[in-house]
Amino acid sequence: MTGRNWKYPAYPARCGSSGYNVDLRRAAVNFFLKSVLDTLCKIDSHELVEALSRNKPLILAINHINFLEVPVFVSHGYPMYVTGLAKSETWNNPFFAFLFNTYKAIPIHRDSAFTEAFKQARKAIDNGFFVIIAPEGTRSKNGVLGEGKAGIIHLAIDADTPILPVVHYGGEHIWENIRRFRRTPLYFRAGRPFKIKCEGRPDRKVREEMLDEVMGQMARLLPMEMRGMHTQHTNRECKYLEFL
Repeated sequence: MTGRNWKYPAYPARCGSSGYNVDLRRAAVNFFLKSVLDTLCKIDSHELVEALSRNKPLILAINHINFLEVPVFVSHGYPMYVTGLAKSETWNNPFFAFLFNTYKAIPIHRDSAFTEAFKQARKAIDNGFFVIIAPEGTRSKNGVLGEGKAGIIHLAIDADTPILPVVHYGGEHIWENIRRFRRTPLYFRAGRPFKIKCEGRPDRKVREEMLDEVMGQMARLLPMEMRGMHTQHTNRECKYLEFL
């Protein structure tokens, strides 16, 4: 099974006193997910929820620790529309295929250019979805913020879309706590949204500097011991970021 290319609904399809047209499948899956996650974890998501409520659809730049963050994002961001990019091989797992199809995740085929995935991401944002991107591109497992990749810069510039840095920590202890029958404290922290300032197409050196500034904004939200190689970028002057 492979990832699908979606036709996104207009956002937000507002109706009734609740303000949202509730998709029954998404609502049912969300109820199940949230129940399981809240049993396993003690989740502090108030900054995430407030940040989503204050902003129009944009790119969510997140750190990538393990399997946990995306289900928490989509379930605790509900009823707002949250989706993300995922490697196409993930659809080979029936559970994740069902989950990602429910939330209209966007497949990335790693053996080809990301052009189609970015096109789908732009379409999703235009139609009201917050789109999750993990600049690291791979799981850290230990929670230490790793090296970023410039795809998020390309997408933000091409889509002319702001980025909101949102990080989480605590989930790196999930398996240890499950073995001990303990709930895992999981914390979400949100920063300030910003746009990439750019005239024309940036060259490789400028893209790397832009990426350093984006990763620095993420790192400053994390505990000191989890900032990794980006500690040096947390307090630098941002030449390419325009805060909103």
